[in-house]
Amino acid sequence: MNLAKWKIKSLAGITRREFLKYSGAAGAVLFGMQGGLAMANKKSQVSLVNTEDRKTGVVSSLKILGKNPVKNKDVLIKPNFNTADVTPGSTHNDTLVALVEEVWKMGAKSISLGERSYPVTREVMEQKAIIPLMEKLDVQIVNFDDLEGKDWVEFKPKDSHWRDGFRIARPIIESECLISTCCLKTHQYGGIFTMSLKNHVGVVPTRRHGYGYMGELHSSPHQRKLIAEINAPFKPDLIVLDGIDAFVDGGPANGKRAKGNVFLASTDRVAIDAVGVAILKSLGSNHKIMNTKIFRQEQIARAAEIGLGASSPAEIDLIAEDAQSHEYRDRIIEILNDG
Repeated sequence: MNLAKWKIKSLAGITRREFLKYSGAAGAVLFGMQGGLAMANKKSQVSLVNTEDRKTGVVSSLKILGKNPVKNKDVLIKPNFNTADVTPGSTHNDTLVALVEEVWKMGAKSISLGERSYPVTREVMEQKAIIPLMEKLDVQIVNFDDLEGKDWVEFKPKDSHWRDGFRIARPIIESECLISTCCLKTHQYGGIFTMSLKNHVGVVPTRRHGYGYMGELHSSPHQRKLIAEINAPFKPDLIVLDGIDAFVDGGPANGKRAKGNVFLASTDRVAIDAVGVAILKSLGSNHKIMNTKIFRQEQIARAAEIGLGASSPAEIDLIAEDAQSHEYRDRIIEILNDG
């Protein structure tokens, strides 16, 4: 397997965003500095497409969102390959192919796929036949299992619920353009739901990398807050959620299935997860989804608190194009506003 090379940047001439990333490695990340001011005066757009076709979902959701962060950039895509289970247990290959093809059309300089799975990552990719598929599309594979110790960057944010901070895969921290693609599902092992925020647990190392973070995460009463806090040192430039198939109970690998028939796209992890939870409510989910206000879900509440995105439905602009999607959108807006 090819391991893509990423650029190691010096501290000279770096942007504010990059400074915050690197200062975090030295233990100086302050929650709430990233994004909080930007969110105060601007709504987060989430595009919605009602469709049963994954290529249509990818292309249309990106078109409606109307943003192109990939042009002339080295792009890293983070999928949901926690396991190789059938979608929504993992990212559908058709979704990934459509996303890669669209990112090339949007003018990306290069595309890599980066992931750390719960089982051995290469085995998951082999089960999903991802490696030859990505080779055909000229996409490099960055297997986080192959990273050296120095390439797990340490962060020790103040006011964190992590006992002694955590580490993030360096390719994520140093990506020129990061795209996250996730699924629509519940999570029976304490996460409650797993969409954009939870997808990024896959950028943190496991015991096979020499760190016990997953044990801490899954045994902590603050698990949902820890999930949100993992997201603080970096910001995806684009998020695409495949909600054609959903788990409304169980998950993340297997669960009670429902047809969501929807695609979402956004640049805001909190907003897209809030809309996703509203869709789960519309499908009839478990009591932890149905009986908790959306912005009181701990993942969402903590992420909003530390400045990662929208802090209320009023800060979300849910946009759609065709009449069919408008009807779907209006139902979700009503649920989102009701909580």
